[in-house]
Amino acid sequence: MTPSLNAIQTHTRVNDILLGPLERPALRWLAAHMPAWVSPDRLTVIGVLGAAIILLGYLLSAVNPGFLWLASAGFVANWFGDSLDGTLARFRHIEKPKYGFFVDHTTDAVGQVMIFLGLGLTPHVSFTVASLALIAYLILSVLAYVRTCVAGEFKISYGRLGPTEIRVLAILLNTAMLAFGVKTFTIPFASGASISVSPYDMVVSGIALLLLSFFITSGLREARRLASLGE
Repeated sequence: MTPSLNAIQTHTRVNDILLGPLERPALRWLAAHMPAWVSPDRLTVIGVLGAAIILLGYLLSAVNPGFLWLASAGFVANWFGDSLDGTLARFRHIEKPKYGFFVDHTTDAVGQVMIFLGLGLTPHVSFTVASLALIAYLILSVLAYVRTCVAGEFKISYGRLGPTEIRVLAILLNTAMLAFGVKTFTIPFASGASISVSPYDMVVSGIALLLLSFFITSGLREARRLASLGE
């Protein structure tokens, strides 16, 4: 077995998120009370379906803003399936480390694409801004996967933020878009020119910049660590 595959099979998880004290007991309780017919694979499918519901809700919000509630419900389903599948496998002692790692994170990538592109197809957020946020999320995910191979540590929280917090922020953003509708404000320049900016674009841009900063700082830190080890 190569070192990288061994690292995947025996890696440790680092998930030091703000909502961890609430999420971890909730997931353990859910895992203990899941019916026998609910399997980790079925939960993974629920997570993907949740992402599809988010995409549908965002697309339909162009027709009726009320469909943003559907998108928010999709985030709950996505959290339920994506967060509980691994917890259930560990609770039942039926882990398949390499299979689980592969399936979980390839489906995560599909879900992320559906969610961010759906957001960019709403009347509220620019497609360009949503695409930049998607790029930032994906490259941070790539960093997490590569570090799993080279360090044997799967780190999914940065600055006490993880996928759960991103989902909560998305639901709050959906609520704001529903409450206030399509909004823009004008920023004037000394030259007399001005640009119109959406507050929702600013929020999504801020999230994208935060994810990029995590990627840069964590990537440089890991590169320095490996260089000092001569590896």
